[in-house]
Order: sequence, then C-alpha cells, then structure tokens
Amino acid sequence: MATLEDPIEIGDMAVPNRLYRAPLLECAGNGPDATDTLIDDLEPAAESGVGLICQGATIVCGEGGCAAPGMTRVHDPDFVARLSRLTDRIHDHGSRIFIQLEHGGLRSMETWHAEYRAEHPGLEQLAVSEPPWQLRLLDRIGFLEYDPHVLTTAEVYDLAADFGRAAARAVDAGYDGIHLAGANMGIIQQFLSPFYNRRDDEFGGSPEARLAFLAVVHDEIRERAGDVPLVTKVPAETPAPPAPVVRRKLSLSDGVEIARRLEKIGYDAVVPVQTSVTWDMSIVRGAYPGRAWDNEALQDAYDAAFGGATRRRLVALANRVQSFQYDFEPAWNEEFCRRVREQVSIPVLAEGGIREREEMDRLLGSSAGTEPACDMVGMARPFYAEPRLGARLLESGREDENPRVVCESCNNCTVPQVTGAPGICRTPSVLRKRGELERAGAYERTVGSDRDGRTR
Repeated sequence: MATLEDPIEIGDMAVPNRLYRAPLLECAGNGPDATDTLIDDLEPAAESGVGLICQGATIVCGEGGCAAPGMTRVHDPDFVARLSRLTDRIHDHGSRIFIQLEHGGLRSMETWHAEYRAEHPGLEQLAVSEPPWQLRLLDRIGFLEYDPHVLTTAEVYDLAADFGRAAARAVDAGYDGIHLAGANMGIIQQFLSPFYNRRDDEFGGSPEARLAFLAVVHDEIRERAGDVPLVTKVPAETPAPPAPVVRRKLSLSDGVEIARRLEKIGYDAVVPVQTSVTWDMSIVRGAYPGRAWDNEALQDAYDAAFGGATRRRLVALANRVQSFQYDFEPAWNEEFCRRVREQVSIPVLAEGGIREREEMDRLLGSSAGTEPACDMVGMARPFYAEPRLGARLLESGREDENPRVVCESCNNCTVPQVTGAPGICRTPSVLRKRGELERAGAYERTVGSDRDGRTR
C-alpha cells in the first residue's frame, strides 16, 4: 500500500509524494505585489517538502465572479506571464503547482458584499438559472441582493472558453496542472446541482446534461492547453438543509456517479467534498470564530462588507448556530472518497478535517489492516498556522511518530477574509505552539528534492 512519501502520477505528471496543500484564499489580488504575495504564501510549503501545491481559487474573467475580496484574476496574459516567477520558485524545491480556476456565479460579491455592490452598481451575477426560491426570499427581506443574468446557451460556451483560455495562460506560465473549483457553491457546482440548475437546454434537465458544462470545459482546456493534468472537486450536497427547505440536491450517490462520468470524459483526478448548497460552515467546520468576530479593528470593515452593524451581528449569529450544526469531524470526506475510489481508476484526493499523520496513513491504506480511501491527502487551514508543515509530516524530516498539526480548527483565520484581510493564523495559542516548534527545528528539512522531484 502507498505511504505519504511515495510518488504518484496525475495524468502524465509525476508528483514526488502524496501530500498536497489544498486551495486557500491567498488574497493576493492583481496588483504589482501579487506575485510576491503568492510566493510568500506558497513557497514555504514547497520548501517543506509538500509534493503538490494548489494555488487558491483564481477568477477566469476580467470582471465579476469573485466570491471574496482580493481574489486573483487570470484573464490578462501579461499578468499571468509574470506568475512564472512563482512557478519557478515552486519547481526549485522539486514540488508541483496547480492553479485552481473559478467563477463564483450566484456566490459572487455582487450578491453579498454591500460596499462592493455600491462601488460596482452595474455588475450582475452570472446565473445558471433563476435563483431558487430560498435565495429569492433572502433577497426579498434584504439580506442578499440578486440581479442575476441567466446565461444563454451561447454564453455557457463562452464561459467554458474563458476557463480554457485561463488554463492555457497558466500552463504557459509554468503551472503543472489545472484544478477546477467544482464545489463550495461556485458556478461549476451550480451547473451540477439540481438545486440551482433548472435549465431546459443541453446544459440542464437531467444528471447527464447538468454535467455537460464540465465536459465542455474539459474540451476547451484540452484544445487550448494540451494534455495538462486536469483535476476537479466533485460535490455532494449532503450538509444542505433537509426537506422541505431543500428538496433537490446532490446525494452522495450522485457525487459518486459524477466522479465516474468525469473519468470517462477524461479528467485525471477528482477531489470528492461534501458541501452545502449555500456558503456556510460545512465548508470549513470547527469552532465558532469568536475572536475574529470580536476583533475591534475589523468592526468597520465587517460593517462595510455586510451592510451595517445589524447585518454583521446577524451573520455572526448564523455563524454561531452553524458551528454547532457543522462541528469538527476528523476526515469528514472519508466515506465519500472511499465510495468514489471504488468506482474510478484515476487518483482520488482527500481533504477536509485531516489533522495527523496516523490519519493520513489510514486514509492511504498504509496502516496495517486498512483499505485505502484515497491516493493523496491534503490540508488547507493548517497551512495558515504552519506554512512549512510538510517538514513535520513527511518521513525525511519528522521525529514525532504521529505528528499532529497545531491548527485548532477555530476558524479565526477565515472570517476576516470577508474584509480582504490576508489568510493567516490569528490564534495566540496556536502561534505559541508554532514558535516552540520553530525553535526546536521542527520545520527544517533533512532531505530535499531538485526541480525534477528527485531526492537529494
């Protein structure tokens, strides 16, 4: 059975080990310092030995579509070309780097960010169909604001071409693969989900038709970027509210079938994730981030984002309620990953609540008496707490038999990002633990790799 240190192939590309940094918000934007910000965020993981780095969601078009402030856009060829400095730095450490391509659709800032709406009054949300009644109700009571533009059939093809063009620019800049943001309420999930997709053309009306957008995106990327490794998240909307609030949603079995069909289409790997039909704590899970909500320095920025103190308090209250509903659960996507892996022959990547080395060994099937649930294991928020986390987890650098991340899943790193604040750990107890480990030399690699991934 595979171990975390074993290499793996995704498509025709070799990855030096089976640990990956899952996509996170870098909040780098597109300004003159964007590449340096991305290097500062991503290179430490490569330095620590992580085999695959997934740059967080980047927007394929020039306006609209951002789900949060500070997201990077990859529509400008000159800007993307400058990102070759980032990919070179990652390759210098023997790691691989994928870029995650995204469009927020109905989740975009045009919907929920009050200040952004005021500054961009002409923007519409791209929509797969008219918003479901649950979202229209939130619009009616003033909590969200929808002015959707439902894509025509021709515009769906145009959007798929945007993904293909973005992928081609990224490959030219040295990215090793493409990771599609197929979950967390982005527009790809909106195409896949019966909650959102009520189209009556070739992109809706049946499970097969709802998958057609990902098929066209695949073809666009293959035509424009060649045989680059292509990965996507696959959603199951199991955390969504039960009927009668939400009747139409993707079950676990639906997600397995989507993954099976994606392999036939030609995708090289899948990332099965359980996520709701709305943007809520099912994405991150864990504790209520009280420290972040109470941060006096962020109150004005929260009010600007949510449209005033009253709405800010309502969002915080909803966050508190959801923290009980979506309490932290170790490896919460394990069952979904296992069921997908039984049906496909391409690599299955697991993320979500993975926090210690023994857990990784069990998921990979390298523990005695366990069947593998996945082929690679990834983490996201723990890299905010420990940018060089790989050195503690991989055999070449670790002394602890079962190293565990210092991240407490408190989510104090996530809420400030609605203001455009960078994704960093803000919890003193976690930072103290990291400092102790740094002083003990826990993040120093004893074995490295060259640009081709060979051990040196």
